This record gives sequence, C-alpha cells and structure tokens, in this order.
Amino acid sequence: MSTMMLRVPLLLLTGALVGLVSAQDGSQNATKPHILFIVADDLGWNDVGWHNPDVKTPVLDKLAHEGVILNQSYVNYVCTPSRTAFMTGYYPYHAGSQHLVFLPQQAQGIPYNFTFLPEKLKDLGYATHMVGKWHLGFCNWKYTPTYRGFDSFYGYYNADEDYYTHVVAGGLDLRDDKEVVNTKNGQYGTYFFTDRMVDIIEKHPADTPLFLYLPFQNVHEPLEVPERFENIYMNVQNENRRKLLGMVSALDEAVGNVTMAMKNAGLWDNTLVIFTTDNGGWIIASGNNYPLRGGKVTLWEGGTRGVAFVHGKMLQKTGYTNNEMIHAVDWFPTILAAAGGTADDAMDGVSQLDTIMSGQPSPRTEFVYNIDDVFPTKQGAIRVGDYKLIEGVAGKPDGWIHPDNLTDSQLDSGDPTSGTWLFNLKDDPTEHHNLADSMPDKLKEMQAKLAEYRKSLVPAINPPPDPKSFPKNWGGAWSPGWC
Repeated sequence: MSTMMLRVPLLLLTGALVGLVSAQDGSQNATKPHILFIVADDLGWNDVGWHNPDVKTPVLDKLAHEGVILNQSYVNYVCTPSRTAFMTGYYPYHAGSQHLVFLPQQAQGIPYNFTFLPEKLKDLGYATHMVGKWHLGFCNWKYTPTYRGFDSFYGYYNADEDYYTHVVAGGLDLRDDKEVVNTKNGQYGTYFFTDRMVDIIEKHPADTPLFLYLPFQNVHEPLEVPERFENIYMNVQNENRRKLLGMVSALDEAVGNVTMAMKNAGLWDNTLVIFTTDNGGWIIASGNNYPLRGGKVTLWEGGTRGVAFVHGKMLQKTGYTNNEMIHAVDWFPTILAAAGGTADDAMDGVSQLDTIMSGQPSPRTEFVYNIDDVFPTKQGAIRVGDYKLIEGVAGKPDGWIHPDNLTDSQLDSGDPTSGTWLFNLKDDPTEHHNLADSMPDKLKEMQAKLAEYRKSLVPAINPPPDPKSFPKNWGGAWSPGWC
C-alpha cells in the first residue's frame, strides 16, 4: 500500500493538532477537531478484515487503510480495566480496578478523585456524549456517566446484557441519561444505539467541537445478531462462530451509519476517529486472535494486543501500518492534546499525538499489562522494550487457536496456570519460547522492574455482593443509590 501525505492547514504543520487550537478566542472552538472514540467490545485480532479477509468489515477496513493501522496498540485483559485506562489515563492498578471486572451486585466505582476525560474536554469547550457500555460503576449516581463529564448518556451500566431484552443478571439495564428505558424489549440494541448516535450528530451545532464516545456492545456475548448478518457467513460451519462474525459485520454497518451521519452533517472533514477494542477476542465465546496466543481474561498477547486504527484528514502521514508502542492509558492525554489541552504530569499515559499524526517514534518504551494481588488472579506483567515478563497467573485458555479448529483440544498450550515467563516479542510475537531459564540476568532485571512498579499498587475495589443492589429493590432495573 502506498504512503500518501495529506494537505493540511499551515497551523497543523507546526506540531500536530495543537496548532489548530491556538487561534484567537472568537474562532477557537470552530477549529478544534471533532473526536469519535469508538470502542468495540471483545473484538479479536483475527476478527477484522484487515487481518483476516474472511471477515466482512468493508467500512472498518476502508477507514483503517485510509488512516493509520496501529499494530502495537495495547489494552487491558478485560473490560473494566481498559475503560478505566481510557477514561482516566491511569493504569487500573493505580485506580483499584485491576481485578477482573465490576459486577452488578458489588459496590464499585472509579474513585471520584480521578478526573474523567470528558470533564477535561468540557473545560475545553467540547460537547460530550456517550452511547453504549459504561462498566465503570453505578452503585452511586456520582459514579455514572452524566456525573463524570458527559452531557448525555444512552446505554447500560454493566457488561453482558441481552441484545434484545436488555436484561442482565435478572435486571433491566438500559438508561437514557438517568431514566430507565423499558420500551425497547425485542429490539436489537445495536440498531437503536446507532440511531441515537446519528440523532446526536444531526442535532449537533457545527461551531461546537464534539466528543462522541461510542463503546459498542458488539461483539460481547451473548452471541445474538439479526439473521441477515449471520447469513453473510453461511460457509462457516460452527454456529457460534457464525453468529460472532455476524455481530462483527453488524458493528461494521453501525460504524458506517455513524460516519455517514458525520459526512451529511458537514463534520467529517474535521473529525479524528480513534477505533480500538477493549481487549482481545474471548475464545470461549468464539472470538479469535490467531496467530497471537490466548485471548480475553489472559495476559498473553491475544488478550492484550488490540486491533486499532486512527483516521482523519488532519493526519499528516496515512495509508500505512504503525508499529510504535501505544497503551490504553495513552488515549486520554492523546485526545486531550488533540483538543488543545495538557494532561497532568503524574498521569501514567503519554500523548501519542505526534506518533499518530506523522509517524514519529512513540514516547513510550514500556508499560504494565496488569498487577493484581487478589486470589485467584494474583499476577504481574510488564513490557520493557522488546521483552515481556509474566509472573503468576497468565490466564487460560492460552493456546494458539485457528478459527477452523474451535474444539476444546485446541485451547490449552500445556503450560501451567501460574508460572514465570519471559519473551522477546520482537523475535517471538506469538509467545512460543519462554526465555526465563536461558536468560537469568534479563529475568532478574525484569523482575526488579516489576517489583518497582508493584510498590504503587492500590488495593483492588472488590467488596462482597450487596443485597441492596438487587433489581427487585429498584423496580426491576439495575439502579444507583445503594452505596
């Protein structure tokens, strides 16, 4: 694929998008980019068309190839930790959200001393809207989206609600701002979520910069999709895999409807699109990360190296694959920089604006996959340069699963559940060769680095279930107000 340079305004050439927001007060908002931050749920490495031509994602493929494919973009191993990183710019183990995911019955939320990304963007003049999955706590109203910087919220608080009934764990989970929505039973969630996204765009004033956070429900289980999407993959024999791929194509269509709305509203030419998954594909739910090892809920590359791209006419270098190191915590300061702001110096994330704009080297040379001291997932993992260390529980399934071989016998590598692994990811990106025994000096060096990171571990927010949370106490819906 050829590399092309886009013609951009002179101000933009002086150091990325920051130049666009240095205009005089009267025109400042008009020059700031609109930002679409699109997060797919459980989208696997091998479940997009630019990695696997058997997957039909024409909209996403076009955006990825026109923009910049991010080949070393890392996320956390499950939903809540990644969303913590996106919204705060801090590693989950610094916010107490490192242990698996927030559950409906637990009194959990990201501490209020963390300023969320939309709060910062509102200070910079942005309209901020969210449609989709929250999963960052709801037991108290102060933990919910419209109290953390969003002008509007249409979506759900938890993780794996039914796509048609919108019920999870015995309770309805669907909100329009603070109000329960009980009129959508039988309607496919992706359809009406997309309708709301389009409605926000159509009503948005062009002279106000827009931040639209779109954490889609697709392709998280349960595996449910309208038949027309499943029928695209009639050649796929495994029914669950066929449904999963249909859900991917439904996501693709939804993104296409959103981008078309941006074009129709005259906003597209000044829109920066950031697309990422929240973690790798979930193997037990037919997600696929081949040739990477493992998947969601594991610290292997298949669970943490995510599909991602950026797109926008303001990008100075496009049509290529970028191999610079990026982590989920970096999106907060990167988006803030694009909007003309500056992140706090203490933040774990670093701005990757120059990296995505013009292909400059990443300012990041290392990162933390996760640190968790709560049984049964006591673990720690870091990457420093080309080397990766895992200590403790790495997670299962941990095999290299080809999408044509989805039987249980293909899921396990034979490695123990807990152990010590050292890899050179430059030479061995699929994690076949454990170097822990053959490189003792490097192992000690990496272990010392992990021990240093571990010193700043914040205890996980992991209380027992609270009966006050049960939907029967709140009119049948999962609701704030009990913690």
